[in-house]
Amino acid sequence: MKIYAREIPPRSVWALEQAGVHPLLARLFAARGVLAKDELDDGLARLLPPDTLHGTREAAVLLADAMALDKRLCIVADYDCDGATACAVAVRGLRLLGARNVSYLVPDRVVDGYGLTPPIAERVADSGADMLITVDNGIASVEGVAAAKARGLQVLVTDHHLPGPELPAADVLVNPNQPGCGFESKSIAGVGVMFYVLLALRSELRLRGIFTAATQPKLDVLLPLVALGTVADVVKLDANNRRLVAQGLRRIRAGALPAGIAALFKAAGRNAAVATTFDFGFALGPRINAAGRLADMTLGIECLLTDDAGRADELARMLDGINRERRDIEGGMRDQALLLAESLFGATADGSEAPPAAISVFDADFHEGVVGIVASRIKDRFHRPTFVFAASGAPGKEHELKGSGRSIPGFHLRDALDLVAKRHPGVLLRFGGHAMAAGCTVAREKFDVFEQALAEVAHEWLDAATLTRRLDTDGPLAREYMRIDLVDTLHREVWGQGFAPPTFSEEVEVVSQRLVGEKHLALKLRHQGQPVDGIWFGHTEPLPARVKLAFRLDADEWQGVRRVRFLVEGAEI
Repeated sequence: MKIYAREIPPRSVWALEQAGVHPLLARLFAARGVLAKDELDDGLARLLPPDTLHGTREAAVLLADAMALDKRLCIVADYDCDGATACAVAVRGLRLLGARNVSYLVPDRVVDGYGLTPPIAERVADSGADMLITVDNGIASVEGVAAAKARGLQVLVTDHHLPGPELPAADVLVNPNQPGCGFESKSIAGVGVMFYVLLALRSELRLRGIFTAATQPKLDVLLPLVALGTVADVVKLDANNRRLVAQGLRRIRAGALPAGIAALFKAAGRNAAVATTFDFGFALGPRINAAGRLADMTLGIECLLTDDAGRADELARMLDGINRERRDIEGGMRDQALLLAESLFGATADGSEAPPAAISVFDADFHEGVVGIVASRIKDRFHRPTFVFAASGAPGKEHELKGSGRSIPGFHLRDALDLVAKRHPGVLLRFGGHAMAAGCTVAREKFDVFEQALAEVAHEWLDAATLTRRLDTDGPLAREYMRIDLVDTLHREVWGQGFAPPTFSEEVEVVSQRLVGEKHLALKLRHQGQPVDGIWFGHTEPLPARVKLAFRLDADEWQGVRRVRFLVEGAEI
């Protein structure tokens, strides 16, 4: 690993400081491309206008007409946290705006697979719905949309994923990544897209005289859900996404949150009054995702939809239990996947062993609901694009393997799959995704061909510099900033994908070290001559007496006293 310090533009720092931004925050924001204080304005008025998202006007007219005729609307959601929150936002928002017949359906990961498939479309039609609305999926569902249209359904697709070579023939498509859409936030999550559709619908209903500016429902009550889904989906936190998340966090901290989110905070042992993006990404999001991985995402959606605190607590406890089961399954799979990955290592020129340019592993005992998490763990361990496969559990699909992949900077995973498909026709039965995460299905007998083909593409595209793990940091931390109040200040800000949480780096003295819980390294350090505690979660190898560490600031509480400690992210040895 190589640890680097980000460039910090001095003029931007000066401009932010002159505008009243705290010097430490000014430095951090400037390093992340913020040029002026007005870019930090997270007010709702600064959100990108809904009519700049192509298709929202048409979607608003379609929905308003359907509501006027009391048509039955059915939401088809994805089975991850973004899909669950998008579904909850759609159901809650449409009902707020006056829709009387709103239902939802979420596919089963194992039985149905991903997206709006023809069988799902048939189920929606058989339910008696008049309109099918996708959230967080649908842009690649050409056959599913065609099946829905053939049954007489109107179809509104709301999605944020990259489209394939053919767009579905829906009545309306809303997706910032579709051709011809000039919406600036190409990274908006699926839940954000649905929120924008609702904003447009409310505007259309005002034009029709259903509401006035004074009587219209307040859609900002949906922002806690939008914030949760946005962070959990690990989309880039551009300026617009940061505003959506900031607005959601503000309401949660003030106690204005749905019963389900409050219950999830309680189940996770977190305090909603001081909620952070870390709570979304590492506590609430995984509990909702666990339902889609191991059980039925209906549990997660119902938790987000209920206004009954008792019911919310019951569902949150169920989700917490499923997440514990997920962690147990993941632990065993991760250990086996690590062994399989290490078996792929080959000799290098200096006689040492190194992993291939890309890693693909499969075991008959792997659970398909957890392959994505395990792929992420293997990718983090070896810094290689990684796919983990499990046998499909769908009836009649036992000969197929479902794989989930995670990538490293510089390797576009979906483009790599596209090249594999072109070079080896028939190997990939289905595939899709983004630059950093993708999924695919291969025939079991073609796994070895896929493994070699992906490694070949990675070998061609990746050089030694890209294959070396790089950790970008904010450089040394001045001693004056080692204060609890500044730790809290940092935690209150919106950090995440594309707007990295503050990570500092410098050489420290390791005074003592010991293992805790058999898998974490507890440290006593000396930083700029002063003692400080540190913890490196998931790391067991000892450190030398002096070492360059990358670390985040955290608060540790002992006997009622809060102290600054370092959360170690990496070491340059």
